[in-house]
Amino acid sequence: MERDQLADFLRRRREAIRPAEAGLADGPRRRTTGLRREEVAMLAGMSVDYVVRIEQGRSSQPSPQLLGALARALRLSDDERDHLFHLAGHQPPPADGVAGLARAGLIRMLDLLGDTPALVLSDLGEILAQNRTAVLLTGDHTAFSGDRRYVVHRWFTDPAARAICPAEEREHHARKLVADLRAAAGRRAGDPAVAGLVDRLRAASADFRRLWSEHEVAVRRADRKTFLHPRVGRLLMDCETLVTPDQRQQLLVLTPADAGTRERLDLLRVLGTQEFPTGRTGPPVR
Repeated sequence: MERDQLADFLRRRREAIRPAEAGLADGPRRRTTGLRREEVAMLAGMSVDYVVRIEQGRSSQPSPQLLGALARALRLSDDERDHLFHLAGHQPPPADGVAGLARAGLIRMLDLLGDTPALVLSDLGEILAQNRTAVLLTGDHTAFSGDRRYVVHRWFTDPAARAICPAEEREHHARKLVADLRAAAGRRAGDPAVAGLVDRLRAASADFRRLWSEHEVAVRRADRKTFLHPRVGRLLMDCETLVTPDQRQQLLVLTPADAGTRERLDLLRVLGTQEFPTGRTGPPVR
């Protein structure tokens, strides 16, 4: 770990990024041209004290998860992110592996979308990044570990993941998830990460085994989904998926499908972030 170089790199990247690039207001009383340490801490989900210590070269070696959070907060490019990992004494995450990070360009698009809920997902359904409105709509899905980081795994193994999807839509949604995973498995034939996920799902869920055996294949591009939100009720959303050229990451954009949903989504933004009921972190979104 190159502690001094890491401190210098993080400090310079923090000072170089404009607040608007990170989705923050650039108020008239701001004295610094870049982000404040408090803002980096908020965006990365860590303490201000840790940001201070790492910028002063006094921290312990940061974990890969913490580095990923800093890379997202500072909107680092892929090259900058890899450099950050090297300075901290870690190998950068593989571009197509399960530890993948959202691409910098997609994170910028999340910021630009503003009040429109949007998420970045891997081709296996890991939610890599969400904008604030998406968190309000679905809860924060970026902190899951193990198989729970896959939307499809939570859907078939966690009843809470299905409980807030209308009963009449669950079969349709399950088929879409399995068909999309089939398409990913075909593109990544021989990849142990995909094969392992499928094997574990087949062992855990009879419903998944049934649908997987039907061999339906479909890459999700556009869909309409109903969210039963615990605070504002029923939300009918149009889901548009934009896929990167290598098909490894997706930008999912959710827009209100009717006037009533638009009003309830506006209300949700006013209510702001509150705790979701225990065990319910929002509906699966793919």
